[in-house]
Amino acid sequence: MILTQEQEMIRDAMRDFSRERLAPFAEAWDRDHTFPREALKELAELGALGMVVPEQWGGAGMDYMSLVLAIEEIAAGDGATSTIVSVQNSLACGIPNRYGNDAQKEQWLKPLAKGEMLGCFCLTEPHVGSDAGAIKTTAVKDGDEWVINGVKQFITTGREADVAIVFAVTDKAAGKKGISCFLVPTTAPGYVVGRIEEKMGQKASDTAQILFENCRVPADALLGEEGQGYKIALSNLEAGRIGIASQCLGMARAALEAAVKYAHERETFGKPIFEHQAVNFRLADMATQLEAARQLVWHAASLKDAGRPCLKEASMAKLFASEMAEKVCSDAIQIHGGYGYVTDFPVERIYRDVRVCQIYEGASDIQRLVIGRALAD
Repeated sequence: MILTQEQEMIRDAMRDFSRERLAPFAEAWDRDHTFPREALKELAELGALGMVVPEQWGGAGMDYMSLVLAIEEIAAGDGATSTIVSVQNSLACGIPNRYGNDAQKEQWLKPLAKGEMLGCFCLTEPHVGSDAGAIKTTAVKDGDEWVINGVKQFITTGREADVAIVFAVTDKAAGKKGISCFLVPTTAPGYVVGRIEEKMGQKASDTAQILFENCRVPADALLGEEGQGYKIALSNLEAGRIGIASQCLGMARAALEAAVKYAHERETFGKPIFEHQAVNFRLADMATQLEAARQLVWHAASLKDAGRPCLKEASMAKLFASEMAEKVCSDAIQIHGGYGYVTDFPVERIYRDVRVCQIYEGASDIQRLVIGRALAD
């Protein structure tokens, strides 16, 4: 696939921003657990927080391929920032853009797409991950309000967000058709940040446990129709998985570039290790796997832009890219030798950041399940 001139310009602009405003600070943000709020404001000014939202609702009105390119470049600078940006685009903006009414779009989507607000996606619970239909959080109608009670787990931007997209059971007897979706301001009484998780990587992106303790929201906080929540939760899987696959490309590319640079600088037996066939072949395999993953991601994005179903292709891209990225980052550490294991070089941080990509937005085995079902149809 050949990029358009506009897409190349977007990629290049994001690459320049990432190299100047993300990569130099990524190590400190990771060490100090610093949320990159200023960098996000600058990304918002570039239109990166609502890229595929129509201009009418404050977005940049671009295509998914442009979003893929932007996320790859952001991830090459800092994996944690790319996760925040991916969630903001695919979930926080994507869901109200598709299911919100005009009043909800005016109140929430516009500021989200402009980056004036940040959003989070509250589906996962302490004992409910892949089986989204088994959530226990409830929302009970009380006059002209909904009262939400429950616990959500592993919520990206849960502490820093301004609005939460929350899934709760409104009809226990209806099973999956009894789940509804709500737009909940994080300032609402009863929205409580229970704790911030201590993670292996992506420490600049907060991952929170959120408690809903008699959290009251007005009746018009319901997003879509009552009982439509399960459908809404699954509807953005394609975009979300394409987004995570894109960040895998960026982190893997950053690790590869670091490994190539080090291989040219480090000398053994009288020559740079790049000239040793064992190292050179390893780098060749890394580059090949990265490019193969990129083509899968671009293909899924092109199908999305064409309005064609791409759940299988998005799952393939996410599965292959996430597993590729861990292998490439591991190989980058190996090329660095002992220095790859210490914080003086970026590859140990990138490896820690990329590992979770095989877990969130659908674990690898879930992707295989989706692909396998598609083959059976």
